[in-house]
Amino acid sequence: MANFILPFLIIFLFIYAAFKRIRVYDSFIEGIKDALHLVYSIFPYLAAIFIMVSLFRISGLSGFLTKILEKPLAFFGIPSELTELILLRPFSGNGSLLILEDIYTKYTPDSYIARAASVIVGSSDTAFYVAAVYFSESKVIKLRYAIPAALIANFVGIIASCILCRFM
Repeated sequence: MANFILPFLIIFLFIYAAFKRIRVYDSFIEGIKDALHLVYSIFPYLAAIFIMVSLFRISGLSGFLTKILEKPLAFFGIPSELTELILLRPFSGNGSLLILEDIYTKYTPDSYIARAASVIVGSSDTAFYVAAVYFSESKVIKLRYAIPAALIANFVGIIASCILCRFM
């Protein structure tokens, strides 16, 4: 049944467009033009995030902060093996997936560390990436409480992830 949902939606869209006398191809081209404008306006913000994440890891700052934060995070019940993931997750989804893959390789996917890492990646967000994309398009200049609120929510989710995975 699931294999028929997408073809059904596409056929329904064409029938609806024909009924409403909408030119599908022209609408498609207009959508592409809008998407290209969006890509053009967002690209500098995305490039800045990607460069910053690369510099964060290559410079060794990631390793340095990992060593500093291991003990304070242990107070909240967060294993030290997850520190780099926690640091990188707000900045990069792909970078955190690479760290998750390393955790799977090192600790096996069924281990507590891997389960907690999986839940952290699935339940937290790339706050800085999302802010760069959404706020650049909405022309909001003063983020005020948006980033701190997102980071606090991520941290609470991380603590909850570790607690829940400990009992599973």
